[in-house]
This record gives sequence, structure tokens and C-alpha cells, in this order.
Amino acid sequence: MTYWKAAGLTYNRYMAVAARAVRNSLKDGPRLQAERRGLMDLRFAKWENGKQGEVKHVADANKSGMAAQSESK
Repeated sequence: MTYWKAAGLTYNRYMAVAARAVRNSLKDGPRLQAERRGLMDLRFAKWENGKQGEVKHVADANKSGMAAQSESK
């Protein structure tokens, strides 16, 4: 049984939550290094009818998606 799937999460979102929990549990020195590694500088854009939409940062979209999901519960 995959609990992340039963909770309505994608595998990538589940891994992001797990990684954040591990980073938050570390002591200050290693935690700061792990937080820097956890920063994302990826961007994406949705394409519709052959035209590129607004370019968004993956980290910002992930935060807003998680906030929207927690509000819907």
C-alpha cells in the first residue's frame, strides 16, 4: 500500500515533504547546508495552442499547490 497515493499526493510531492522533514530535523550546521541544496532554480511554462504561457518557478508553484491542497481538506 502506498500511503502517499492514498493521501492524494504525487510521488514528487511526497518526496519533497519527506526531504523537508529530514532537513528540518538536522542540527543547525548540516541543516543550513541541506537547505541550500534543497533550493530549486527550475522554471516551467504551460503551452497551449502552440503558444508559451507564463514562465513560473517550480518552487513557487509547488508552494502554492501545497497551500491550495491543504485548504481543500
